[in-house]
Amino acid sequence: FITTFLGIYTSMFQLSDKMSSVCLKCSFFAESLIYSLVTSIFLTIIFLITSKIKNNIIRFSIEFLLLICCIFFWNYSIFVDRESSWSTYLFDEEIYYVISFSFPSVLIVAIIAILIITYGMNNLKWLIEKNSN
Repeated sequence: FITTFLGIYTSMFQLSDKMSSVCLKCSFFAESLIYSLVTSIFLTIIFLITSKIKNNIIRFSIEFLLLICCIFFWNYSIFVDRESSWSTYLFDEEIYYVISFSFPSVLIVAIIAILIITYGMNNLKWLIEKNSN
């Protein structure tokens, strides 16, 4: 939840003062929270499924790509709602702007989150096993 929220909020913050075409009274903060909640439920289920993959590199890659794709999807939705619906952007231009707004912050947030999930869970398992003996 926190990772998705940070990825959405930091990358699309420059559009926070613009009005949404879908919900004229919705704030950018509330919209980011809702998107993060939906994504966290979806990704929790997916990450539980991928946790059964023994190869850490493959699991890390799948989780990383899914997380980035989800955040980019919501960033695209926000861009369309708050910017391009009020103007005449082509689809290629929308994708270009979303990637240019999102790439640095989403990449940093996703790498940190996946590392914490992957190595934090391994350390937590080790700590539990150590204390149970």
